[in-house]
Amino acid sequence: MNSSVRRFIVVLLLAVVVYGTFVVLSGYENLKAALTTYEWSTFVLALVLTSVNYLIRFGKWEFYLKLLHIGGISKGHSLLVFLSGFVLTVTPGKLGEVFKSAVLSQTHGVDPARTAPIILAERLTDVIAIIFLITWGSISLTGGLAWALAGTIVVFVALTLALWPPPLEKFISLLEAKSGWGARMAPRLKTAQASLRIVASPSALLIPTALSIVGWGLEGVGLWLLISGFGESAPLLLSVFIYATATLAGALVPLPGGLGIAETMFQSQMIELAGVGPGSATASMLLIRFATLWWAVIVGFCALGILRLLYPTLLRSKPSP
Repeated sequence: MNSSVRRFIVVLLLAVVVYGTFVVLSGYENLKAALTTYEWSTFVLALVLTSVNYLIRFGKWEFYLKLLHIGGISKGHSLLVFLSGFVLTVTPGKLGEVFKSAVLSQTHGVDPARTAPIILAERLTDVIAIIFLITWGSISLTGGLAWALAGTIVVFVALTLALWPPPLEKFISLLEAKSGWGARMAPRLKTAQASLRIVASPSALLIPTALSIVGWGLEGVGLWLLISGFGESAPLLLSVFIYATATLAGALVPLPGGLGIAETMFQSQMIELAGVGPGSATASMLLIRFATLWWAVIVGFCALGILRLLYPTLLRSKPSP
């Protein structure tokens, strides 16, 4: 069993503990009563909206590949490579999605240093979109703008590091002056920096950010549908706000998939802001996490499985000489 599988199993067990704790604290009978009358068609619709978001995010991936002049990849294979990155969705900040750069390298020979910055650009535009949704949804709420301010700071720092070259150039120069590992890494860092400055430039942010706003907004609508499936009433904008703040909170903490933090935000805000009953709030939280976080992992494993059929040597260790 390799280290990646072991880490995934650990995260899965952690999720079981976290979700079990919420069930116990909320009351099993309350949760059972809520699920007994639940309209499961709303869960199916939430899955559909989440899947549409994946297609929208694939559009961003294609946009960045074109921007970096990376061609010769069929749309079908590109989609499978993109979705395979979801296997590591449960890594902190989803940065494990850089895995798809390794997959693209092994399947189509593209240097990972050229495509790895795409993941940073994707996360950057996602955060900008989430901040927009939080700001939009917090118009009539107190405290919502605090989250928007926190996210804005994160975006500002990320943009500064991406677009202000001196710090990274200085670091690369120091590596070049050394021997061994540092000297070998310097050329790859230069390649990554060149790609990052292209995909994170102001002119390249507009379209991907707009796509992110639509995509993540759809998942917020999914939460609204899930809540309505329990016969509860929550304003659409408030549901989007709850989804966006919980997503941002989960992304800002160094925990796999934001486990524990995102769930707490979902449940507490549904109860305190939307007036959803404890049983329905816990059930809605569990379902939205299954419809987003864990659905992504399932989709990722399916895509990776298909790629392994198309490329039998993919991710296999090379035999020792």
